[in-house]
Formats: sequence, C-alpha cells, structure tokens
Amino acid sequence: MAEITRSKTRVKGFENDEMDFQLMRQLGSSTFGGSSVGECLSTAARINDGDPASWVGEFAGLAEWQMKDAHKRASKGHTTSARDQFLKASNSFRAAEYYTSPLDPRHRELGLKARDCFIEAMKYVWHTFEEEMLTYKNIELPIYIMTPSLEAQKRKTLLIVSGFDGTLEEEYLMRGYAALERGYNVVHFAGPGQMDLYRFFTHTHFEPDFENVTKTVIDFIIDRPETDPSKLALMGISVGGYFSARSAAHEPRIKALIPNSPIINLHDYLSAFIGYDPAGIPDEQNFTVEDIPNMPDDIFPPESKSRTTNLIARYGQPTFRDTFVYLNEFVVGDAVNNIKCPCLALVGSGEGGEPEKQFNEFAERVTGTVTKYQFTEFEGADTHCQVGNPSYAAAVALDWLDEVFD
Repeated sequence: MAEITRSKTRVKGFENDEMDFQLMRQLGSSTFGGSSVGECLSTAARINDGDPASWVGEFAGLAEWQMKDAHKRASKGHTTSARDQFLKASNSFRAAEYYTSPLDPRHRELGLKARDCFIEAMKYVWHTFEEEMLTYKNIELPIYIMTPSLEAQKRKTLLIVSGFDGTLEEEYLMRGYAALERGYNVVHFAGPGQMDLYRFFTHTHFEPDFENVTKTVIDFIIDRPETDPSKLALMGISVGGYFSARSAAHEPRIKALIPNSPIINLHDYLSAFIGYDPAGIPDEQNFTVEDIPNMPDDIFPPESKSRTTNLIARYGQPTFRDTFVYLNEFVVGDAVNNIKCPCLALVGSGEGGEPEKQFNEFAERVTGTVTKYQFTEFEGADTHCQVGNPSYAAAVALDWLDEVFD
C-alpha cells in the first residue's frame, strides 16, 4: 500500500532565539496579509539556523517569486490577487533587508523593492493612499497618508512610528490596516536612522531629539481637511516607544499616546539586551564594524555579528563603545512630566525586566491619565511588539483609543 502523508512542511522554528523571533514576526504578519504561514515555514526549513546569509537568500528568493507572480496577475486584471501577492512580496523583501548589512548595497536594494511592491499593492486597496517626502534639515522624511474614504470629513487620526528595524510597510500590515478598518486616518512616518530613511539617505543616523521629526509631520497633516486636530494620536512601536514618548513630552498637539513599550532611557533599555554597559569597556575590548568580520564565529556568532553591525552603523558611531556612549543622549528626562494627554502603556510579559521597569516608571511619572496593559503568553502576545498576535494587540490599543476619542 502506498504511503500517505499530510504534508512535508513542518511547524518548526529555530534554536537561535533572535532568528526564531524574526520568524514569529513574519508569521504574525499573516494576520493582515503580510505573509502566509505555509510560505514562512517552507522558507524557514531551507534556512541554516543562526545564519543571516542563508535567511537573506531564502527570503529574497521568495520575495522575487511573489513579486513576479503579482505582476503577472496584475497584467491579467486579477487585481485582488495581485494586491495580496505584492503585500507579501513587500514583507518578504523586508525580512531579507533585516539581516542584510547596512554596509552592503543589497540592503538598500531590498528595502526599495519592499517599498515598490507596497506602492504597487496600494493601487488595488479600498482606502486612499498618498506617499509624501517632507523636507527635514537637509534630507526628506518618507510618510504614507491613508484615509478610510475619499470623503474629506474630519476624522480621528493615528500617527504610527516604528523603531530600530520596522518599516512603514510593515507597520501598515501590523497596525495601520486595523486602524483604517476602524475609521481612522493613518499616517506612517519615519525619521533619521530608521530603515525607511536609510534606503534614501545612507549617511543618516538616529538622533535623540525625535520630537522635531514628529513636529514636521504634524505641521504637514494638521490642517488637512480630513484631520480633526482634537483627535490626534501617536503610537510608537519598539524603539518607537522612545520616539513617541519623547515627542509627546514636547508636542502638545498630540492628544493621546500609545507607547509600545514606553522607553524613557534608551541606553539602559539596549544595554539590558547585552547584560552590561558597553560604554565602559576598555580599549582592548572595543571594536569597529570593520573588525567584526574578522572575529571568530565561535566567540561572536554570525547572527550576533549581523545585529551588532547594524547597531553601530545606524547610530552613526565609529565603535561599539561609542555607540553606547551616544545612547546616553536618548532620554526623555524630566520632560516626561509634560505628557498630559491620556496614555496607554503597553508591554509584553515576555520582554524582560528592563522593559517592564521603564513601563512602570513611565506610568508613574507622566502627568496625564495612564492605562497600563501587559500582554500575556496565554494571549499569544507576550512577545516584543506582540508580533505573534497583532489583531489582539490592535483590539487592545484601538478599542482604548476609540473610548478616549469617542
């Protein structure tokens, strides 16, 4: 009798913690059309555990196939299918972009392909879509503006900023789409150092005074006919928890704040990932991005090398130690007391002690009313940014915001 099997695809992740989280992130995006579970697991099975180059090759290959398939379907008038494939291609390119060194020209190429596929998908969606580049210092800030309908009526508006490695396109898939469904205008934006800007301006790096970026965006959208200035909210994701808290401390036009999770001292937050403060390491332990490839893999594994290269390059510092010295400038400080709007502070129970510590300190120090919510493992949402259950995370955040504004 011939053998029968249900499938050759297996539900299996990675032993490497960070790579397993990145797989969960990709799987979670399937909720709003950013991936398919089958494609993610099939791709993961071909990736060498803990090997960034293998990850990049497999996800870039998947993205190229999805993009070509999307163009083919669009050419035949199958616009719904084309939209779905373009969205998945965009997010697969983003996944490949994540583990590509910012010093490698492919990093920019993959990022721009992610953006191009997303813009193609936006031709076939039910809501409006507008891309803009706002002048800021000597660069331009990319933003996406979306509204639930063409009617120019004033509505509540949600500004969303991601963090170290999120993108405008991913935030649409994880959070923006859910807000549009609930009748919000949505504005996705990014500042210096973030992935979206790095695609266009590779000389930029993260800057502590992010309130100036947010002010530039608010200046642009505040007088638009669809914007109700009394119902303007800001949501910050990951390191965006710092960007959003810092912005709300200096920008009174923000009427509600959702930091996920709140970060008031970025140096302490990122140092906790390592377990010590690299700002104090001696010269013989310090290194540059040029030194990283020459370090033995058994001492400095390839996956850690990839993330550390990204960290040093994107903060624009010459060495690992200098990066953490610079991070001491990324603080909200006593200005946190200026936050008077209603706040929803979010954190995952699986994120660790430092995120929870800053979550609690933020809630104690702001002047406005604070609602605290800690996502749990039972909810499948205990991870950083709730990547495992974005629909429930959206329910918690946006239901709260509905009640604040309505």
